[in-house]
Order: sequence, then C-alpha cells, then structure tokens
Amino acid sequence: MTGGGARAAYQVGVLRALSELLPPHVRTPFPIICGTSAGALNAAVLAADASNFRHGVRRLMTVWRNFRVHHVYRADPVGVLRNSSRWIFTALTGGTFSRKPVSLLDNAPLVELLKRRLDFAAIQRCIDAGDLIAFSVTCSGYASGQSVTFFQGRPELQPWERARRIGVAMPITAAHLVASSALPFIFPPVHINREYFGDGSMRQIAPVSPALHLGADRLLVIGVGRQLQHKLERVKSESYPSLAQIAGHALNSIFLDSLEVDLERLQRINRTIEIIPKEALEQAHYPLHRVDFRLLSPSEELERIASGHADELPRTIRTLLYFVGGLRRSGSNLLSYVLFEKSYCRALIQLGYKDTMERRDDLLAFLGYQ
Repeated sequence: MTGGGARAAYQVGVLRALSELLPPHVRTPFPIICGTSAGALNAAVLAADASNFRHGVRRLMTVWRNFRVHHVYRADPVGVLRNSSRWIFTALTGGTFSRKPVSLLDNAPLVELLKRRLDFAAIQRCIDAGDLIAFSVTCSGYASGQSVTFFQGRPELQPWERARRIGVAMPITAAHLVASSALPFIFPPVHINREYFGDGSMRQIAPVSPALHLGADRLLVIGVGRQLQHKLERVKSESYPSLAQIAGHALNSIFLDSLEVDLERLQRINRTIEIIPKEALEQAHYPLHRVDFRLLSPSEELERIASGHADELPRTIRTLLYFVGGLRRSGSNLLSYVLFEKSYCRALIQLGYKDTMERRDDLLAFLGYQ
C-alpha cells in the first residue's frame, strides 16, 4: 500500500470491499504486507490482525470514517502558529538556532493515536502463528539518501542491498510508522537508529521491490493516485504557480510517479520472460520469474473531491492553506493530502469500495476465491 496522507482513506474502501467479498473470519489473504507513508499505517493494522482480515478492516473503518484533523496534527491556533513560525524561522536561519526537528505541522496527536490503537506485539504473534510471513515499512533516510525498508517476518528472511535501497530486519514500532508517513516539510522527521527518516515515498524508486524481496510472487497494489488513461493536453498558463501548487506537484511526484514507472517496468519484465524459453532461463541460472499483479487506484481525481470538502477544515488550517494558495483549484493537490476530515475520508472510502466492487470477479479469481 502506497502513501499519500489523507488520500490513504481510499485504501480503506478497497479493503472494506474485499472483506465483504471474502468468507467471514478468513485470515488475511495477504501473507506479505508492505506499506509506505500513510499506507504503512493501514498495513500495520492488517498485519496486527492477520489472523482475522475482516476484524482488521473494521478497525480501520472505525478510525478513518471518524477522522478529524486534530487526530493527526495540532489544528489549534497556538499549536499551528508556534510550529509554522518556528519552521519559517528555521528555514530563514538555516537551522543555526534550532536542533529540534521542525515542520509546518505538529503530528504529535498521530503518535498518541498509534500507541493507543495498535498492538505491535500482535504482529509477531501472527508471524509465529503462521498467519503472516512478513510485514514491512519503508522510510527515507535524510542523511544517507537511502530508501530503507524495515521488515519483521520469518527468521529465514534475509536483508538485502541494492542501489540506494536496503532492507533491514527489526521489530516494527510506532516510530517506523510515524517516520514513514512524515510528509516532507509538513511533518517532522523521526530519528531511528543512526539517522533521521522521513516519508518513505521519497526516493523510493522501486515501490514493489520490498514485497518481491520478501518472497511475493503475486501483487495486489493499492495506489492513491488516478492512473493516466489518456495523453494529457498541455494548456497555456500565464499565472505564476502558488506555493501550494508547487508543493502539490512535488507531492504527486513523490507519491504517484515512481509507482507508475515501477509497474511499467514489471510489465516489461513479464513480457520479456514470456518470450525467453524456459530452458534458456534455467541454463543462465538467473532468477527471473513472472510476477502477476493487479492495481487498484482511484477512478476519479481526488483533488477535485478534496475541493468540495475544504470547508470542513478548522479555521486555523483553512487560513494557513489560504495564504499558500491551498484553497484555490490549482492548489487542491496539497489539500487532498492534509484534509483529514471525516466527510472527505468517507467520500474516498466510498470511491475505493465502488472501484473494487466493479472488479469483483477478476479480484476474487486473482486471490484464489473463485
């Protein structure tokens, strides 16, 4: 499951539909669960409830259907003003007078929510019981520049190292989830082991790679960005882009582009394997095999949905977004990432549910239930 702040509510709609399509009390149909950014939060709940898939989905529904901004980050005037002013001051002084992590918003409420709602010891219990092979969370190291996948799983699973990305075995904690979902500039980085980490989608050039390293041979990918169905028209624009438009563009590049490129690469490898004789692959001793996958992504533009729910935000956050252009149509991309309000989240859950139900036969066959 990929990331994208509040956009991850779409994933919950997909999971809700799957839980209704599958038999009651079935254990997770996903023995390997990988999450990045806000997708890591959803993935952690599924991993902790791997023995009962429907129960895990119900827990996600309870939280996401009732989300308010103050459950994720401080939205009160004092909290917003203090954090944003410290962020601006640190940016202007180059961090000379501050050694503490700085960000536009304070996500301390999210930390408390995770500690209160998630039983991290349950992940290992599910692994020991055979309900789960592995669970991974990907973060981005600010010092090393590496995409680091922390994974917890069966003892035989081995760490890996590739160009700019590594896999590290260790128990997953709340710190990993908060780090993986720390949107750049918006939420503060988190210190784990020897360096500070931020949102896992940054520099994640191969989003599906962790699942493959952990042994997956089929993939269900739940994205949060609408996949391109046609060639985009280039439109003439005379207005200078707002700060929110630039930030939204940067977030889209982080969260959406790498997944599209990686899945396109996977399709190309699959087609190459199909035309290479099996005997030639065996003689070459090269471990190439076909990886079947399904991608579920929004059929509608989430930024347009977000624009219709902007009034639900607390006045303080609306004011902050207004000054950076986040309430304009051109800045609605940024809005779609930070709009943790129940009306918007419920709209995304409903969209995910609808998109999944429209593909029910194909998905049931893919999961082996038909």
